[in-house]
Amino acid sequence: MRPAMKPLKPLDEALRDLLLQAAPLQGLDTVTTFDADGRVLAQSCVSALQVPPQDNSSMDGYAVRCADVTAAGVVLPVSQRIAAGSAGDPLLPGTAARIFTGAPVPAGADAILMQEDCEALAAPAAEDGLGSVRINAVPQAGQWVRSAGEDITRGAVVLSAGTRLTPAELGLAASIGQHQLQVARRPRVALFSTGDELVMPGEVPPEQMRPGAIYNSNRFFLRAMLLRLGCEVTDFGIVPDRREATIEALCAASAEHDLILTSGGVSVGEEDHIKPAVESLGRLDLWQIAMKPGKPFAYGQIPREVGAAHFMGLPGNPVSSFLTFALLVRPFVLRLQGVTEVAPQSTAARADFTWPKADKRREFLRVRHNAAGGLDLFHNQSSGVLTSAAWGDGVVDNPAGQTIAPGDTVRFIAFSELLA
Repeated sequence: MRPAMKPLKPLDEALRDLLLQAAPLQGLDTVTTFDADGRVLAQSCVSALQVPPQDNSSMDGYAVRCADVTAAGVVLPVSQRIAAGSAGDPLLPGTAARIFTGAPVPAGADAILMQEDCEALAAPAAEDGLGSVRINAVPQAGQWVRSAGEDITRGAVVLSAGTRLTPAELGLAASIGQHQLQVARRPRVALFSTGDELVMPGEVPPEQMRPGAIYNSNRFFLRAMLLRLGCEVTDFGIVPDRREATIEALCAASAEHDLILTSGGVSVGEEDHIKPAVESLGRLDLWQIAMKPGKPFAYGQIPREVGAAHFMGLPGNPVSSFLTFALLVRPFVLRLQGVTEVAPQSTAARADFTWPKADKRREFLRVRHNAAGGLDLFHNQSSGVLTSAAWGDGVVDNPAGQTIAPGDTVRFIAFSELLA
């Protein structure tokens, strides 16, 4: 009698169980702020100053006292010229200061008039000076003035530990004088594929491929996705479908890496040697996840001298491998680096397609936005059709048992969320 099949494991439960194993890696790197894009901040950035450091002008124009301009047409002598990076003198009553964007507002001034609301008048030929200005609008107090500390106050936590740094955050760190940042070290990942049917592009031309052979596409997108997550990747290539070869590759990979990632060999086929090989060295859980595509998934650990290397086995079908990486491996790798918010953001979108047959598993349908703002469905949703991922700009996260009709609101996850 065949053993009863285990119930499918919900995707959210699988992710929860994985993240419980993802303790942040030990060790920090110190990098220049220039080189910190994509890294994860290990130490919060606290501002030692306020930004901007003093009131400054947000326009090219004239600094004035509102009390001196109670009606349009007032003419005031220009007492000084203040450029960004310089400091002016206190503004004398009854005068205006020529001022430029970013320049400190002189003491005594309480408003800026942009130059389009003013008319510069030259000084008489017999006189030295900066001339005068006719004010053609009545200013309000605080007009076009950026207040000191408006962006950042002294002592504020500007960036918290666990933040994955983007160009905007690098600029923010630089604005408070941070030229170096403490970041989590890069996860070291060993990547290999299993399967005697796999051939690397460039080794055999298409017309000479043997029957049953396929090019190893998974290796390319998995390596690229790992690099985008800030990992150091060691490519162990294609491991033959033999248990001894698999054990040898796992031993070598576990010694120096935080995570071993494989593609293929996690089903129950006769030639799938990953499960017994990992179990001979450590422990392994082989899950059947309630997601489509991407049902088979393996997680385990291989002990080493200090701690253990994590092991994850992805299914061999390309779209299954692609999506299980995006939805399970990606958040795990981010959590290893100390990122707390690892879930991809979704948005509501309109379906412009029909999905008439509900599935017992949660489905991730490859779709693309159309010119009308809705979502079109790729015509072939097979787990082996990688064209669907290249064609689409995201997936519809469709709950189990759910059909979709044109006009329905669906949950859309952009590939930009899953691949960043």
